[in-house]
Amino acid sequence: MKIDRNGSQPSAKGPSDWFTGIVRIDPLFAANDSRRSASAAVTFEPGARTAWHTHPLGQTLIVTAGFGLAQREGGPVEEIRPGDVVWFEPGEKHWHGASPTTAMTHIAIQENLDGKVVDWMEHVSDQQYQAI
Repeated sequence: MKIDRNGSQPSAKGPSDWFTGIVRIDPLFAANDSRRSASAAVTFEPGARTAWHTHPLGQTLIVTAGFGLAQREGGPVEEIRPGDVVWFEPGEKHWHGASPTTAMTHIAIQENLDGKVVDWMEHVSDQQYQAI
């Protein structure tokens, strides 16, 4: 058994290559020789969001606070709220983030495939984001 104590890993600012707006990433656990999945709690300030991206083995989001938005390519922008669990299929192009007026926090879980958990793409435009 291993316990990673709350606060034992530093928070990180979401890089501007991958995010629009203010985003804080709090690592929860990393993939290792015995575990293929990795997880982080991610907090998006109002208006903040990811860039478009995919995950080779999919991604699960568990919304823990606030009010957010998520969209898969070709689909409508969906509202997400605390308690919602969102699943993106492997290779499904998508984005997620806070609403324009309310912050949102989710736990993101994704699996490692050959050393990779995500493929980042172009930023979500303001026009795409505001298409709610």
